[in-house]
Amino acid sequence: MLPQRYDNTFDGPDNRPEAEDRQWWAQARCNDSAGTMSGLFFSEDLHDISTAKRICGQCPVMTQCLAGALDRREPWGVWGGQLLLHGRVLKSKRRRGRPPMLARPEDQFPDIPIPVHLQERVVYKIA
Repeated sequence: MLPQRYDNTFDGPDNRPEAEDRQWWAQARCNDSAGTMSGLFFSEDLHDISTAKRICGQCPVMTQCLAGALDRREPWGVWGGQLLLHGRVLKSKRRRGRPPMLARPEDQFPDIPIPVHLQERVVYKIA
């Protein structure tokens, strides 16, 4: 028998967590039903990330998307207008290598404000 701390018994299908309500997903600007924009939202390229954040900035369900991503602790990508890494919002991201003496305008992300009721749930990570 395993010690108490390792006792992972399966409680059965009746005790599973409730599925997330994703009816809002049909209204998302990134949902093209084919997944063709996935590359933008899960890219390491700063230009792609900036484009994804702009798309989110005009999305009617941005708040629900960010709330769901924070609940699920999404490992990475742009969710609800914010760049997430390991379930935390990245304040900024820079190119690889030595930072330039002068900031490049093309490396600046659009500033998408976090909804007030979600601000207390956000944990920032500095990249």
